[in-house]
Amino acid sequence: MHHSAINASDFDASLRFYRDGLGLEVMMDQEFEGDWPTLFGARTTKLHSVFLGDPTNPDAGIVELVSFEGMPDAAPTAGEPQVGFFLLSFFVGAVDEVLDRLRDLELGGEPTRIEQPGPRESTVVMATVRDPDGVLVELIGQ
Repeated sequence: MHHSAINASDFDASLRFYRDGLGLEVMMDQEFEGDWPTLFGARTTKLHSVFLGDPTNPDAGIVELVSFEGMPDAAPTAGEPQVGFFLLSFFVGAVDEVLDRLRDLELGGEPTRIEQPGPRESTVVMATVRDPDGVLVELIGQ
């Protein structure tokens, strides 16, 4: 998979979450004019797109934040696992450092955190948070 796209209701909060909180880097920030009504069912031909990822590891995948001009804000949703799209998962190094950054940014909500047995008698720290649009984000320690 090349990238996953999130139609952000609060573009700035989503950018802070993924860039400042999770540590992804902006790889592209561009506005596009196109036939988005035909392709995506959008109400406009103007699209703002930001690609976020790890430029040193381009095969790791990209999160794209999109914003269609004139789209109404939608309330974030949370709750039981969704049928279909479920979550975005990231290897983050130190999970607690990412959780601290998100807490300082007042983003991510109340995290859930577990420790799972890993390979060779190690422990893998895992946590989940919600992005500003309610997307479940899994953080896996390395």
